[in-house]
Amino acid sequence: MKPSIPKGTRDFNPEQVLKRNYIFDTVRRVFIKYGFLPIETPVMETLDTLTGKYGEEGDRLLFKVLNNGDFMADADQAALETRDSRKLVSSISKRGLRYDLTVPFARFVVMNQNELSFPFKRYQIQPVWRADRPQKGRYQEFYQCDVDVVGSESLAYEAELIQIYDEVFAQLRLPVIVKYNNRKVLAGIAEAAGIPDLMVEMTVAIDKLDKIGMDGVKKELTERGIAETSIETITQILEIKDLDALETAFAKSEVGQKGIQELKAVQAYLQGYQASNELRFDITLARGLSYYTGCIFEVQAKNVAMGSIGGGGRYDNLTGVFGLPGVSGVGVSFGAERIYDVLEELKLFPTDQANTLKVLFMAFDAKAHQYAFNALGKMRAAGINADLYPDPVKLAKQMKYANNRNVPYVVLVGDNEMASGKLALKNMQTGEQQLLSIEEIIAVLGA
Repeated sequence: MKPSIPKGTRDFNPEQVLKRNYIFDTVRRVFIKYGFLPIETPVMETLDTLTGKYGEEGDRLLFKVLNNGDFMADADQAALETRDSRKLVSSISKRGLRYDLTVPFARFVVMNQNELSFPFKRYQIQPVWRADRPQKGRYQEFYQCDVDVVGSESLAYEAELIQIYDEVFAQLRLPVIVKYNNRKVLAGIAEAAGIPDLMVEMTVAIDKLDKIGMDGVKKELTERGIAETSIETITQILEIKDLDALETAFAKSEVGQKGIQELKAVQAYLQGYQASNELRFDITLARGLSYYTGCIFEVQAKNVAMGSIGGGGRYDNLTGVFGLPGVSGVGVSFGAERIYDVLEELKLFPTDQANTLKVLFMAFDAKAHQYAFNALGKMRAAGINADLYPDPVKLAKQMKYANNRNVPYVVLVGDNEMASGKLALKNMQTGEQQLLSIEEIIAVLGA
């Protein structure tokens, strides 16, 4: 059998895991700083929980899990005969792998509402799965780093999430554009164009603007049954960059005006904030997920060809479908896989990420090996990452291992070192070597 892994998934070697942990640790540190608490949810959710929350395309990308045992026993025979895969799936599969972390979070809030204090601020760093075509920056299994607030309609949280985006990417030293818009503004565009009932169709097309360009968007709008005069109005409004100018275009749209006022309120909260990255209102930002109802966000990395590396928005009705109406929420997600790829391409990872092992002990013979093992215990007790080569083999072989592990220091132990109590500490970068007691070595490496 030739070993393999499913398409769209990856193994990670130690160096890659350390780099990924650098991202997760940075994100987690900022989340905690802003007062968010951690939760975790199961890998699988019921299909009833997942379906209908991500739009038609999202539903197609859900990974379904076959029922336990003889899953064909209760299969819809009529669906089998007519090859109706949608009806067949509902009879042989009741669970699916989570598509994102937001919908499971809404389900979690409803199930645990009596134990939570609202507004509830949570963060979650876990993998999700999507049956998408694998390509650069797009995988079928990937991690999301989510941060959400439920139980408040305050637009201060929208401003706070923008600040979180800005601070995380500043700490990662990755220049980005944090874009924001409002779904009510998109509804206003649909009203101004005379197609309020086709707002979803319009939004799905606009959401593809970066991929297919304006001509492609116009073509798709036509294919979705939108008249040429309406398309003309839509394209004219999409060229507006200023909220004040947009008010004129929405003179007859109450929902559009409300979207503008919400965006202005967010901008007012951010007034005086010294951003490290570019914060930009972008009227073309659509975010295709159907559960967004207010402000929406997306992050684009500069200086690299990559899709969005973060996104999110306000959702007023998500918990309502699980039986808890009237609980508004807002949140954003960090696309850890794409962030990793961008940091790798731009060579922005810290160079010392691989040096988790600070010192390696080496012994010349069996007696020295036992002595080194005892000294190693003292080093670890002092909180210094240390290891001992497992056998007192030729020094050249031990040194090769140290070089392969990128260990910055080695400690050499032989007869002379045991007799004097002074061990040879060698700096592997400079080649400098000095005789020190174990206590002195701890002082040097712990500094």
